[in-house]
Amino acid sequence: MKKITLLLAALITGASLTAADAPASSYSVTADFPYTTKYVFRGVELAKGAFQPSIKLTSGDFYAGIWSSLPVNKNYELEIDYYAGYGFKLPNGWSLDVGTTLYSYPGLNGGGDKTTFEPYVGLNGSFGAVSSATYAYYDFTLDVMTLQETLGYSVPLDDKTSLNLSATVGRVEPDSGSGYTYYGVGATIPYKLSDKSTITVGVQYADHNISGLEGSHFWGTLGYTYTF
Repeated sequence: MKKITLLLAALITGASLTAADAPASSYSVTADFPYTTKYVFRGVELAKGAFQPSIKLTSGDFYAGIWSSLPVNKNYELEIDYYAGYGFKLPNGWSLDVGTTLYSYPGLNGGGDKTTFEPYVGLNGSFGAVSSATYAYYDFTLDVMTLQETLGYSVPLDDKTSLNLSATVGRVEPDSGSGYTYYGVGATIPYKLSDKSTITVGVQYADHNISGLEGSHFWGTLGYTYTF
């Protein structure tokens, strides 16, 4: 997940209760179990196939979670990320998302940082039927600024599924050295098995303008999500 982009989940509770009603839950927990044929982060391939389980706690406008990437090929790095954030409601359905991510690479030995720390701020909302997520990230360990914009559009197919389209462009700028631009498009189809569980299939494409590094990545995803 990297998410990149990180979108807020809203917890909706009833406004009133009767004596026969059970108390409304003040939080929700979402577990996700996807497999991806490639792991691509900000346009750069980090693994050629990985399981990426995650778990997220949402309580009101606060959220926190753990995301991981478990490469099938042991030549790639194991990654475990910890994140937390808070959403501030703005007028007209928009929201401000403020949070931080700790990236960790437990198996990394020499030649790199085993952990990096990256706060972020994002503006989420929609222009009619098109959703928008505009984010700024700054990694204080690597001294790197990233700006990213993601647009989304969803086409309902029936009461259980939809076609979700997205397009992303971003710019990575280190404090020293050359930066690069990345971009990508994707399509996912989630299918609701029940009110709590969903299966999602998807295809993604991403590229970058880094000289001398392989680009033009295409991959597929398959995942199962359950909300407690």
